[in-house]
Amino acid sequence: TNKLVMPASMDALTKLSDKNHKLAWASALGLGSVFSILTINKMFGSSDPLGKTWDMFKIFFSQEKTRKIKVDDVIDRYNELHDDSVEGVDGRNVDYTTLVNSYYELATLFYEWGWGQSFHFADQLPGETFRESISRHEYYLAGRLGVKAGDKILDVGCGVGGPMRNIAKFTRAEVTGVTLNEYQVIRGNKLNLAAGLEGKALSVQGNFMELPFKDNSYDGVYAIEATCHAPVRQGVYGEIFRVLKPGQIFATYEWCLTPKYDKNNADHRLIKKKIEEGDGLPDMAYQEECVQALRDVGFEIVEARDAALDGYLSGEPWWMPLHPSNNPLNFRFQMSPFGKFLTRNILWVCEGLWLVPSGTYKVQEMLQQGGWGCERGGYFGIFTPMYLMVARKPLK
Repeated sequence: TNKLVMPASMDALTKLSDKNHKLAWASALGLGSVFSILTINKMFGSSDPLGKTWDMFKIFFSQEKTRKIKVDDVIDRYNELHDDSVEGVDGRNVDYTTLVNSYYELATLFYEWGWGQSFHFADQLPGETFRESISRHEYYLAGRLGVKAGDKILDVGCGVGGPMRNIAKFTRAEVTGVTLNEYQVIRGNKLNLAAGLEGKALSVQGNFMELPFKDNSYDGVYAIEATCHAPVRQGVYGEIFRVLKPGQIFATYEWCLTPKYDKNNADHRLIKKKIEEGDGLPDMAYQEECVQALRDVGFEIVEARDAALDGYLSGEPWWMPLHPSNNPLNFRFQMSPFGKFLTRNILWVCEGLWLVPSGTYKVQEMLQQGGWGCERGGYFGIFTPMYLMVARKPLK
């Protein structure tokens, strides 16, 4: 008998000469798609996985019309921005609004479907569910602000507002979130209303390098894995300093390269590049660069440490959900080579059936590269999404 060889893409599958092999892989693709849909949603607490997936496809189907975009054009422009032979770091920094807006226009639906409404990582302690670990991570940061009920808090880079809603409930404060992407504002405010948080949680569109708020207007400011999109940290930190009231706290989890990162190591450089490509980043910063940027704009540093090194008490590190598994009933199966093949080419088939816009499978490829980079960066300890910085604006 001939050995069954896994095709590298859907094109390769359609070109297989052996009909039995073609049928076997086509069947595996169909079964794998069902397993992937059910497992991903079950792992993250969806009570209606098929309904949730159908809702995502309906949004995909109408996305280009309602958002007045062409997904294929947007992903091609995004990839061009990350092609160093075309743009380079300087080009990405100059055009960062296009880079970041394009990224979230493409990635938000995938994030919310597969990860939830809070677009960030967290280590998972024993006995915790994934969602519980995410909420704990947010509550800890909110606790560092020292705010009380009725205070005004700003969420810088709020996404669709998962942390904003959790923190509004936790603190009883009024939380305003700012994001560059219009779709995220519309989606976030819809979810705010559904959560009964009208008047307590509000998403607004704005550039965090030019915050649309008055000086000294917030009792606390936080950012969760968001200011890494800034082309210059002093720019976003300076704006946060401006809108924060004197004596009050800014707390953030920042994406950083750790001291273990070696710029002369080709593997390290590849991991860094894939994180940037897959996560909409102009360029990665070192931990000490972020701390110095806070000082440069006038903040007093209360604490700065890599929270990923705190330990997880025999639980799981933040990068474990991205670590490949060959178990088809495990969420992490989609990170395996065959799982990536399935998820990517399921979307290729959906494009052919006009269920999703042309270019959607390219978006998934881009996100898979980012997931690989983050997992490898965490595994080798050269990257952290949990660099905790707590800073105070002086009274004078």
